[in-house]
Amino acid sequence: MLFDKKYISVKFSRSKLKQRNRELSVLLEMSNFLASRMDQRSLLNGALSKVLEYFDLEAGRIYLMDEGGRYLYLSAHHGMEPHGLERVNIDEGFSGKSARTRSFIAQYVSELEDKKRATLLSDMGFGIIICVPLIIMDKVAGVMNLATSKTIELDQGNIDLLTAVGNQIAVAVNNVMLHEDQKNKIEALKEKTETIKFFAYTVSHDFKSPVTGIYGISRLLREKYGHILDEKGREYCDQIMKTAEHMVAVVEKLNAYIKTKEDLFNFERIKVKEVIETIRNQFATVFKQRRIRWSEPEVLPEIVADKLALSSVFRNFIDNSLKYGGDDLCEIKIGYKEDESFHIFSFSDDGIGMKAGDDAEIFKVFKRNETSKGTSGSGLGLAIVTEIAKSHQGRVWVDTGTQKGMTFHISISKALEVTG
Repeated sequence: MLFDKKYISVKFSRSKLKQRNRELSVLLEMSNFLASRMDQRSLLNGALSKVLEYFDLEAGRIYLMDEGGRYLYLSAHHGMEPHGLERVNIDEGFSGKSARTRSFIAQYVSELEDKKRATLLSDMGFGIIICVPLIIMDKVAGVMNLATSKTIELDQGNIDLLTAVGNQIAVAVNNVMLHEDQKNKIEALKEKTETIKFFAYTVSHDFKSPVTGIYGISRLLREKYGHILDEKGREYCDQIMKTAEHMVAVVEKLNAYIKTKEDLFNFERIKVKEVIETIRNQFATVFKQRRIRWSEPEVLPEIVADKLALSSVFRNFIDNSLKYGGDDLCEIKIGYKEDESFHIFSFSDDGIGMKAGDDAEIFKVFKRNETSKGTSGSGLGLAIVTEIAKSHQGRVWVDTGTQKGMTFHISISKALEVTG
């Protein structure tokens, strides 16, 4: 066909397709209809009506299989009263046989084994009944019963077409069920999320006040009555104050983590050089006391980000170096590079470092690596950093496996736009 042409161009026409190939036209029309429905009731009733129209039939029913595979339940009907046949055992009757044997069946009403049923259908004027199994992925999802008082030509082409339509209906029903299941799971997840958020807010707010009170009372006890207490008593006061202080810090971190989950970010144009300078000044005393060298690029970009969130990330990286770098920590180095889509900042130190394999765990909530033993911390810091990175359409990672030190990286998308 292409021997004497470079290409073939044929404009699509439903009417011409119907003239050329009725079977393909029926499948196309049914496919389009089934794709436009997401509730089971309208899908099945509409599909049944179209089958009756396409094949010039008068009545029909669609049954769906239960999860146990023992019963068929009536889900749609047209032209037949449903009374008494809302549930069918697959070991019984015409429909059960079709589901059980996975077969297309057509039969004269007068030859049905169930004479009571035959009389009922005959009195309604029906002479032929058809049963089409609804099969998806080699599994019977249900059956479609059809009835007519007219003579119908059931050649292999019509049988194949009805079987293919049955398969289409089965696939559509399965998709609707998957959609409903996903929708229900999402709703359940939202409900659980709201419950967790409520619990977290309650704990973080109700917890902070009494803990602050314990810290204040312990401090007053130490200041006013420390001369009365013996050395052990003063030590106990100091331990209570230290523990309460740590608990307040955990609550504040928890609040910060909740905020990152809420996506309450204010994106603006910020000069990273100024952010770094502010943080460096905050840690200046510690750097001087521990004789830690600080280095940063001479030029840093202006980017779109949440200033407070970015400051929190940078502060967290430096705080981690100071906490877990060990006594031999001598240098903290800031780095910057970019690619087509991201600004990438790095924070390196020459401290203790961590084992390869720990890098994935430390970014999870309440996870800490072995080098953090004996060091105070909430286990939320890097989890907060991870959420901030996600909210900036980037990610966070750490280089491990070196003999000394570690390097944290965070990428910030260049596609972020100023809000407000």
